[in-house]
Amino acid sequence: MSNQYVAVDVSKAALDIALPGANGVWRRTNSVAGIAALRRRLATLEHPHIVCEATGRYGRLLARQMGAAGIAMSIVNPRQVRDFARASGQLAKTDALDAGIILRFADAMQPARTPPTPENQARLAEQVRRRRQLVGMLVTEKQRLSGLDDAETLASIREHIAFLQGQIGQCDARITAEIEADATLARKAMLLESIPGIGATTAAVLIAELPELGIADKKQIAALAGIAPMNRDSGQWRGQAHITGGRLSVRCALYMATLPAIRFNPTIRDFYQHLRAGGKAPKVAITAAMRKLLIIANAIVQQDKPWANLA
Repeated sequence: MSNQYVAVDVSKAALDIALPGANGVWRRTNSVAGIAALRRRLATLEHPHIVCEATGRYGRLLARQMGAAGIAMSIVNPRQVRDFARASGQLAKTDALDAGIILRFADAMQPARTPPTPENQARLAEQVRRRRQLVGMLVTEKQRLSGLDDAETLASIREHIAFLQGQIGQCDARITAEIEADATLARKAMLLESIPGIGATTAAVLIAELPELGIADKKQIAALAGIAPMNRDSGQWRGQAHITGGRLSVRCALYMATLPAIRFNPTIRDFYQHLRAGGKAPKVAITAAMRKLLIIANAIVQQDKPWANLA
């Protein structure tokens, strides 16, 4: 079966679509109506396969609609597409050119299909993202309290802080309900929370935003979180390894979990202390401990054994 790749450059308002064998780019709105029009065009192809770059929230409607229709879809790293464009000599950038280069990238690289996200997983991810937004607003409002002496302004900020705290509590309740309503998600949460250092908030982030946990191998899972060391060597020159890319929200959650794990998780504590005793800088040792904690979490989910029962 030969895939017929259809490239879609996704923006907030529009979908720029490059169809196989067609000249130019077809534009539709990034809406239910626009995607319905795209689906009608796809019905004329024998084996359509949508390819688009990861664009965060702008591409979620397209992904849901394609998943519901059973249409194959690949969501690819924008950096890979830009590197391909530069290697092809394509330096200019417009929406139409982007759609064309995505189509050429798909034909050349034949990207793997991205599994559709189940509805409950999508709802959970939305709640986790919303909680993160609310926490960010709460931190900002608390910072505004410093140095203020106007009573009305202070009262307004404190009122908003109380409101945000209530919203975060409601969000936590919805996250818990979403996880508990699904036996698989509930089991995964229990396994993750059995690990010293990982609480309910971190577990929810990992479940919602790292669905590959328990499926990918340890190198893949570290790379997805952006905590895999990347070497920079050339000939006899050996550069310092760095972390790069990956999912920032997952990395931040792991950082916040690793700090208490260094104190209370014997495996992480001993690993961190060994690195520090060997001369590693605190930042380097913490990053390595984050990677260790994630690999442990991945193994626990894979083996379906809580921390206390892990061989």
